[in-house]
Amino acid sequence: MDGGCAEYVKAPAINVVPIPAHLSFEEAAAVPLTFLTAWHMLINRAQLKPAETVLVLAAGSGVGSAAIQIAKVTGARVIATAGSEFKLQKAKELGADEAVLHSKRDFAKEVKKFTNYRGVDVVIEHVGEATWDQSIHSLAPGGRLVTCGATTGWEGEVDIRYLFTRHLSILGSFMGYKSELYDVLELVSRGLLKPVIDKVMPLGRCAEAHARLEHREQFGKIVLQV
Repeated sequence: MDGGCAEYVKAPAINVVPIPAHLSFEEAAAVPLTFLTAWHMLINRAQLKPAETVLVLAAGSGVGSAAIQIAKVTGARVIATAGSEFKLQKAKELGADEAVLHSKRDFAKEVKKFTNYRGVDVVIEHVGEATWDQSIHSLAPGGRLVTCGATTGWEGEVDIRYLFTRHLSILGSFMGYKSELYDVLELVSRGLLKPVIDKVMPLGRCAEAHARLEHREQFGKIVLQV
């Protein structure tokens, strides 16, 4: 089917979900895809518990910025990675306890330092090939890596001995359930989760919006306004 860059979209009425009263249409548009994806990864697949430590890759992405907030609401400690100092600062404003510049450092080594060389309980991975090995090596014994994407490539090697001797789990995750979206919206309506919008741009500037994403200049979601 064609994508969503259109003035009109037809969908079954049962798919309509009420917008929390205090949100604008632009803010509401920035919630479902990213927050539902991150919620399903952390709560459903990883079974995140309070006081656990989470590594969130690419804090400037929609999923990354949502995952930081959900993990903090759950009571977890959050370590975030990003590609610029500006994005690291934004990640800390969202609640990240520690932040690592992944473009210049081996973030697995930094994670070990932050955790007294134990590692993290959960890794939120959606970058793919470029970060896969470091993501695996950031895990503590019994840790869970949850992935929902492979932006930089889909080849990821794993030393099977490392996997079974450390009791690691690799979990796939794709979107989430409608019931989970209602859970997310309840927390949004209470102000505990907040959509992160980088820019609101008219539909006619869609190509410019894509270029901004491709150059990794954004923090949060870019919303196209019809």
